[in-house]
Amino acid sequence: MRVRLGRSFGWLWSAYAVSTYGTWFAFGAFPLIAVQVLHASALAVSVLEAAGLAVAAVVAFSLGPWVEHRAKRPVMIAMDLIRFAAVVSIPIAYVLGLLSYGQLLVVSVISGTASIAFSAASGAYLKHLLRGDQLLVANGRFEGTSWVATAAGPPLGGALIGLLGPVITVMADALSYLLSALGVLRIRGGDTAAPRDRATGLRGADLLCGWRFILRDHALRRLFLNSILVGGLIMATAPLLSVLLLGQYHFPAWQYGLAFGIPALGGFVGARLSARLVTRYGRYRIMTVFGWLRSLFPLGLAFVGPGIPGLLTVIIVEGLLITCMGIFNPIYATERLQRTPVYRTAQVLSTWSAISKLVQAALMVIWGILATLTSPLTAITMSGVLLLATPLLLPKRIHLSAPEPALSADEVRAA
Repeated sequence: MRVRLGRSFGWLWSAYAVSTYGTWFAFGAFPLIAVQVLHASALAVSVLEAAGLAVAAVVAFSLGPWVEHRAKRPVMIAMDLIRFAAVVSIPIAYVLGLLSYGQLLVVSVISGTASIAFSAASGAYLKHLLRGDQLLVANGRFEGTSWVATAAGPPLGGALIGLLGPVITVMADALSYLLSALGVLRIRGGDTAAPRDRATGLRGADLLCGWRFILRDHALRRLFLNSILVGGLIMATAPLLSVLLLGQYHFPAWQYGLAFGIPALGGFVGARLSARLVTRYGRYRIMTVFGWLRSLFPLGLAFVGPGIPGLLTVIIVEGLLITCMGIFNPIYATERLQRTPVYRTAQVLSTWSAISKLVQAALMVIWGILATLTSPLTAITMSGVLLLATPLLLPKRIHLSAPEPALSADEVRAA
């Protein structure tokens, strides 16, 4: 039986879906523009990816308190409009003959920062909008949408890039943010914003409130460490796997697309199963089992070789990994929301996202160096071995059953 979460959630979900599809639709367009239009080097393209993540993450730290003390729907709309304006500037500059590498870098930073702020505001609003027992179902729908977009977006976007070029594809991505803003605008009902003492204003200590809250809660601290390490180690190997498959093994583009498009469907299946499995077997057991499994399967990439056997290995390994992630991620996202007060949610989510992106950027650089000193396959294998230890950081049953941490006197006054 399908759980009804209300019209307001439907508009929020629609806004998320359209912007997510737009992002994956334009996946790879920025690097292609840098290479084909601006003739950028491989190093410049790598810097474009890593610098966008890192700078956006640093800027996003200061946005957590700002988002926390404002109504969340106007923040989401503003962030969508900022992303639209930033991304649409690329095709405009191209038509005027003014497009530069510096502009791509600035757009990458602005859109990345706005995305972190949007996610923080939408997470806080989701907690305000739904009851606690509805959050797992809602997060499962977001997770499923994300994986379907991951599977369908790049192949369709690749076809559009081939027909009309990367600049037109970027225009489609920009329009998706405009449609997302219109979706959020249709939401009716209340909103949430933590009150602030106008006499004190924003203090430097406020920037660390989300960080302190995460560290003080045993379950959140373990989930945080586990998630950033697993995500960082997996993302660190993504460029190396591309070099291995396309460069060394000479996979055709269509096989490369299949290698990552088909497994993403497993994420959709896993997201649909997540709430049912929790209902039947319990939250702790499912989180633990699939938290371990998602750390075991990446080691299978150490056995990737050329030809059809190599293609099937990637599809099977990535499919099993992503299915486990599809089951695990809604549970951990729900646990994070349920353990965080509504007036701390935006700060916790922005801190979480910012540090995750910083770790990913750092590990991408480190693993790029390792691959240069050894080989891409060796570096991928090293990541798989390290991932085997990450489940030790998962919360214990006693941590999940513990209450939320009490606020300090300063935090009570600030809230």
